[in-house]
Parts: sequence; C-alpha cells; structure tokens
Amino acid sequence: MRAIELLAPARNLECGIEAIRHGADAVYIGAPRFGARAAAGNSVEDIARLVDFARPFGVRIYVTLNTLLRDDELPAAEALIRDLAAIPVDALIVQDPRILSSDSRVAHTSSSDGRVAHIFVRSPLPLHSSTQMDNRTIEDVRARLAAGYSQTVLARELSLEDIRAIHAAVPEMSLEVFVHGALCVSYSGRCYASEYCFQRSANRGECAQFCRLPFDLVDADGHLISVPGGSLLRQRHLLSLRDMNRSADLEALLDAGVTSLKIEGRLKDVSYVKNITAFYRQRLDAIFLRRPEDFCRASFGTVNVSFTPDPQKSFNRGFTDYFLHTRTASETPASAPLHQHLTPKSLGEPLGIVQEISSPFFTLPASITINNGDGLCFFTPAGHLQGFRINRADAQGRLFPADPAVLSLLRRGTPVFRNLDAAFERQLSRPTAERRIPVRWLLEDSAEGFCLSVTTLDARSLTVSRFFPLPLELARTPQTENIRRQLLRLGDTPFSTTAEDITLHLSDNWFIPASTLAEWRRQVTEELCHFLTAEEVPAAPTHPAPSILGAHGGSAVVGLPLMTCRYCIRQSLGLCTKSPAGQRKPLKEPLSLVLADGRRFPLRFDCKNCQMLVLAPDAKS
Repeated sequence: MRAIELLAPARNLECGIEAIRHGADAVYIGAPRFGARAAAGNSVEDIARLVDFARPFGVRIYVTLNTLLRDDELPAAEALIRDLAAIPVDALIVQDPRILSSDSRVAHTSSSDGRVAHIFVRSPLPLHSSTQMDNRTIEDVRARLAAGYSQTVLARELSLEDIRAIHAAVPEMSLEVFVHGALCVSYSGRCYASEYCFQRSANRGECAQFCRLPFDLVDADGHLISVPGGSLLRQRHLLSLRDMNRSADLEALLDAGVTSLKIEGRLKDVSYVKNITAFYRQRLDAIFLRRPEDFCRASFGTVNVSFTPDPQKSFNRGFTDYFLHTRTASETPASAPLHQHLTPKSLGEPLGIVQEISSPFFTLPASITINNGDGLCFFTPAGHLQGFRINRADAQGRLFPADPAVLSLLRRGTPVFRNLDAAFERQLSRPTAERRIPVRWLLEDSAEGFCLSVTTLDARSLTVSRFFPLPLELARTPQTENIRRQLLRLGDTPFSTTAEDITLHLSDNWFIPASTLAEWRRQVTEELCHFLTAEEVPAAPTHPAPSILGAHGGSAVVGLPLMTCRYCIRQSLGLCTKSPAGQRKPLKEPLSLVLADGRRFPLRFDCKNCQMLVLAPDAKS
C-alpha cells in the first residue's frame, strides 16, 4: 500500500490552515526570501504556527526556497535554513543545486588566488527538487537521487507514459506532479523572457508574465498571419495557456507511480485554496475507498466540508490535461485546446448561450440559476472579453445588468460564463470545513482514584493514559450521562469522539465533579496533542552527491532562446506541417511574435522533438 499525498498551496498562514482543514496531506509555503513567488513570502514565525497546526494531523509542511541564488546570498540562505530546521519544517523545495543535504560529500573549495570558486549550503532538512530544475527525463531524476533529493517535482509537460517510465527506472524517488492550476508555456526554469524584457527574473521569483501579453503573429516579411477561415492574428494572447485540471486522471497518475499530487496556486486567495483542495480530497478519497489495498492517505483526520466543491467556480482560464495523454492536442480533436488566445483572464464556469435580449434584460437557459451580484462575461463580436455584474435576477429568469450598455454587445447565441458566483463566494467567506482526529475514551476506577485514557482511531493508534487520585464518593444521582457529556466536549482541540467511543469501567456510581472531569480531559488531550506534534522530521537521505558542482551566480540570459516550449503555436492554429490539417501553402519563415511596442521575437520550430523556441529579438533563426 502506498501513502498518497495531496499537496496544497499556501499564500500565507490563513491559506495554509484552510488547506489542512479542507483535506491537504501536505502544504507548501514560501519563506521570507528566496521563493519562486516573491510576493508570497512568510515570516518564520508564521511558518512555525502552521507547523504547530499541521502536526497533530500528520500533515507535512514544505518551504519553497526555489530560486537561483547569488553567491552573496548563500550565507543568508544558510541562516534561514537553520531557522526552518529549528521549527522544524518537513522539507525544502529548492532549485539551486548548491543547496545540498548535510551529509553531502561535496566540500568547499577555493581557487589559487583565494577567491571562492564553489560555494555550497548544507541543509539538515530533506530536499525536494523543484520543477524549476526542469525534471523531465530518467537521467534528470537519477541525477536528483544521486544528489540527495528525496522527492522530485516533474515537469508539467510529461505524459503518463513518461511518468511511468521514470518511476520504473528510478523507483526509489518519490514523484510529485502538478494536477491543477496555472500553466507556464515554457518548461519551468527554462524561461528568461521576463528578465530579458522587464528585468524581472522568473528564476528569482519575479516573473512579469510575459506569456500572458498580446502579440501579433507575422511572417518573415512582417505580414500578419491568418488562421484558417481568414482571421488575422493581431494582438492575440498567443502564448497564454488554459489552466491544468487532471482530476479525471488521478487514478491513472497513481498507477503510473506518482505519490504526491500538487495544486498550483501560491498567489491564489483563500477561497481558491478551500474549493480546490476539498475537490481533490473528495476525488482521491473515492479512489482510496475502492482500492484500500493499493492506496491510502498520507495524513490523518476526518474532513467534513459544508459546501459542494466545484473547480469551475474558482479562477480558471478554461481547463486542459496538458499533454498527459498525447503529444499534441491535434491527435485528440475532441479534447479541449491547450491555449486560450483571446484572454489570459478568468472565464469561470460556462453557463450556456443567450436566449433572448430585450432591454434592459436578457435571458439564459432556464436551468441556470443566477444570483444578484454575480459576475458574468462573454466575448464580443470583435473578440474582446467583456465582464459585467448582474444587478438583479428575477423569478422569471430575466437578468438585469448593472450597466445596461453591455446589452448592445450581446447577441442571441453568445456563450456566457460566470467568473464570480456571489453566493458561492459568500459561502466560502465563512467557516466551511472541520478536520478532526477521532478518538476513543476509557475511564476506569481503582481504590485510589481514576485512570483516564484516550486513543486515536487511526493508523497511529496512539494512547495516552493518566492516573488522577480522587477519593471515591458515591453519587446521589446517576452519573453515566454526565461523564459522557464531559468527555464529548472536545471544543477547539483537533479531536472528536462519539458516545459509542466512550467506555466506562466503573465499579459503582461514583461522583466526579464536572469541573474536575473537564480538567482531566484537558490534561489528557493536551498530552496526546504533544505526542502527536513531537513527531521527528525524517533524516535527510544519504545518497552521495556529485563530486563537482559549478557555482551559479544568478539567472542572466546568456543564450538566444528566451523560452523552450512543448506547446507549439503552429500546431495550436492548425498549421502544423506534420498534421494533415496543416498541409497548405507554406508560411514564409521565420515567424515572429510582435509586442505592441514593436519588439519582435522570432520563433524556431524543432519539429523532430516537437518543441518551439521563442528567441530574443536580436537572434538569428
């Protein structure tokens, strides 16, 4: 049986706590510095509070230090790692290969002139290889294992066959894959466009999202290219991808050897974390219920949510499984495209098409329920995304926009989306989940007093027993229900119990004051919580590290390619030369993407490997 980890993001302490309450087995969160989301840093104190909340449930806390470090930052990174080890967190997610496990055989070396040639940071914590290290081959993963990493975050572009082959070749390595959230168009760690254009390095946590900008697509002569049907590709979001959703393929991923399923979103708000974590928790639990001999949860506690999770109701640009089954989307015409060229903004859930327009209202299919305050959107005839609020939805299904002018842009048959469900968001703004560890109570008497024991009803089966001296005194009224009532009151502890899980082995109807029993309950549950939170962090793996590693002084662009992509614009537009649908008059290459300011980025197509490179403006194709 394999323990499977649902790994959820945390922008901050609040998001981390809600991720745990809604079913996460592990949470990844940014440190004060050196994370790939510079805007999502957290104090060491807040991370320690998250660890304290997580421990009773066996939930692991991973901290992201997944940027490339400058040499002068290594001492600060080492000090930060020591602070995190003192908490302790469960692992670090890193990109810079100079962060090594504490038992690494790599030594500090100096050049002949006294300058430091190789600088390394030794971590006492287990290390996970970030997806920023571009982990996409068997050789990559073997190298990570040899360097001492205990878990590897695979490239998002890998197929099930790729993942299965890596697991078969390197079964000792725990494999982590993304299953939900925003997609980078470039292989992670291989994108330098943001730094080149805006002096904000993606490998330093400051991505400016170059891939979400609008571009013209032109040929070698500067002529706009048109898609089949005649539409010119002017100011389209040609590098912007849909969001990943692999919820239909979780079981296949587990069978391929994955042990950690990761939700993207360290910049997302708390309602996103609640909704998406609860959704995947329910999907995974259904698999575990059917296959208890193969898989189990990696943490403990019963999760109860008070809403129906729905990923369509959280931020999304439309969904794709992103190469999980095929190399290109053209091989499966029925599947959703990888891209969303018209907008990089959230579309939300599709509601259907406009039925009737009669100012000042319009109607959608009768089965759709719209609430006052909902945010809707649609694409205008010119292809622009138009958003608006519903001021009023009446009992006849008539929808009155807050700004009636949008009705002039609507057409009968226009698809409409809801990117803000006001009622759903109000629901998520309140407490929406509870996570508790079921326990069993046993109260026994003796000549000197009473022994109270509590046992966790999970795989740990941890028992805490304490003897409390108290003179035995017969009660005037039956005490059984009073005792049970006190032991059921677990309040803000992480535990829960039922009347059936309370056993009383008492030789007579002894009187125990309610305040006394409440104090016994408090002391025993505190001691149980202490034992559950005192679990030691696993030791870092002892695989030998490479004998030589070069120093990395930052992420300055040196080569011509700004992006290396498995996604291909030609293929997405039906212009792939390998596809029968793309066989038409050849385009005059090189093709280029042109920003509104006139900067031109040539494209190079590596058809043998089915990859596309976005080149710097001064590059030669």
